[in-house]
Amino acid sequence: MAIVISPVVAEALRKVAGGRDVEEFLAELIAERLDPPERAELYLRLYEKFFKEAEELYERGDFVQAGEKYWGAVTALLNALAEKRGWPHYSHRDYAVAVERLYNETGDKELVINFSLAERLHANFYHNFLTPQGFQLHREAVLTLIQKLKKLTTG
Repeated sequence: MAIVISPVVAEALRKVAGGRDVEEFLAELIAERLDPPERAELYLRLYEKFFKEAEELYERGDFVQAGEKYWGAVTALLNALAEKRGWPHYSHRDYAVAVERLYNETGDKELVINFSLAERLHANFYHNFLTPQGFQLHREAVLTLIQKLKKLTTG
């Protein structure tokens, strides 16, 4: 389903989103009015959307945009996990704290290491510093992180 909004409203949304993905920003506003299980489900659906878009962009060779969508997929999964556990998940710091808590729960150091590589994909969106080979290295780590986070959402 597509919703059409006026250019004036679209501009205001982009402004209040502060450079973040507008759809993710709107989902967070909506999530405030949902029950926790519904919020977690919303975040899991966002994960699916971002991951699909990331893979499509990757296949087209648009690594800068793909990296940001992979970051969106990671943060959507972290939002779902944090929601299920009653943890805050409103800032970049909250994501880092959640990853540390997941590491403390599981002992899986790859969660921390691969999250750091996901952060680099996010930074690459703004600074475009990764070579194609560097992007591939980061992508592989993020795909591993995503699989681990997905497993934790069902556990």
